[in-house]
Amino acid sequence: MRKYSSDVGEEDVGKEVTLYGWVHEVRDLGGLVFIILRDREGFIQITLPKKKVDPEIFKRAKKVHRESVIKVVGVVKKEPKAPTGYEVIPTSLEVLNEADAPLPLDVAEKVPAELDTRLDHRYLDLRKPRIQAIFRIRHQMLQSVRRFLSEEGFIEVNTPKIVSTATEGGTELFPISYFEKEAFLNQSPQLYKQVLMAAGLEKVFEIGPIFRAEEHNTVRHLNEAISIDIEASFMDHEGVMDVLERLIARIYEDVYENCQKYLSWLDVKIEVPETPFERITYDEALEIAKEGGEDIPWGEDLTTAALKIIGESIGGHYFIVDWPTETKPFYAMPYEDKPEISKTFDLMHGWLELSSGAQRVHQYDLLVKRISECGLNPESFGFYLEAFRYGMPPHAGWGLGAERLLMSMLGLKNIREAIMFPRDRQRLVP
Repeated sequence: MRKYSSDVGEEDVGKEVTLYGWVHEVRDLGGLVFIILRDREGFIQITLPKKKVDPEIFKRAKKVHRESVIKVVGVVKKEPKAPTGYEVIPTSLEVLNEADAPLPLDVAEKVPAELDTRLDHRYLDLRKPRIQAIFRIRHQMLQSVRRFLSEEGFIEVNTPKIVSTATEGGTELFPISYFEKEAFLNQSPQLYKQVLMAAGLEKVFEIGPIFRAEEHNTVRHLNEAISIDIEASFMDHEGVMDVLERLIARIYEDVYENCQKYLSWLDVKIEVPETPFERITYDEALEIAKEGGEDIPWGEDLTTAALKIIGESIGGHYFIVDWPTETKPFYAMPYEDKPEISKTFDLMHGWLELSSGAQRVHQYDLLVKRISECGLNPESFGFYLEAFRYGMPPHAGWGLGAERLLMSMLGLKNIREAIMFPRDRQRLVP
């Protein structure tokens, strides 16, 4: 019977099991050989006493290279000194694929490697239990998103990633050749999810890639990332903030309940954040930053130094709300009585921005005006603007960075750790 390492237990003692995995370690003590087999669920000890196993199996075990793929059939025995408390005495050991030696990367992590080296050989890096744990938790995180938003009445959609014009203006776009035309990789599903509000779907969400041609080279920026987006009709910015903070709490709850094994591999402990999250205005954020020695003129974005001061002051998850209209995209709704301020918010965890959202402009004339005020040509937004002429409901939404959320939850030092094959200014392979 095929088993994972973590499944072998008391009920298997004296019985034959089948295991598949990689040779994590070989210890040759002359008349006794130990193989530590690693699969996706952990480790198990394969014990080969020379006098008790087939000579051919014993010979094969002594010669096998680390990271070779093997199939083991054997009898389970109790062994308190083994990693799991059990060992397997093999009746069959088949090398399915022999690994070359030496390895370009030490999977056992006895020899540390720089992040660039690890990413160059990512298939080996991902074999490490500590690294696999990140992506098992990521899997749970995305499952939680889908379940929570579905329970809240949201419909999952998929929008185009090849577009003819910028989502939010600016030049941070990757141009591509699209037959006889120039096209771009989409920065955001923003325009399409708003159009779907005019379609009457009312609540939609998408989990998909976004592309930003920003020339950043920091621990928190990627040029291809996964964005979790929602848009909801008949909600204002406060309504979608409520959805967002409850989603974050749900993700933490699910990871805490279902991923203790993987959290232990990472040596990470998490606490479910209490809701509602604290809210501070942009003006209050400027004051906190100023008190900490970072003086930022009103209307400018918050610097990294300012965010670190604010994050240390507040801690945990919090919202910065009511940003200057000029700092936000054209589709952000200004306050009616104070149009220089917009109904916008950023969700922060410490100094790291996780999400940005707003109530949207849903009136056609105001939207055209805002596009022009942002230095953009309304004619470039034809299909988008048309949707606002024939019955667009009030709506709001946000985008949440999957990698940033995972990075902040697990305390990862570099966002590249939170994505399997990162894309940044220098990295296009693997």
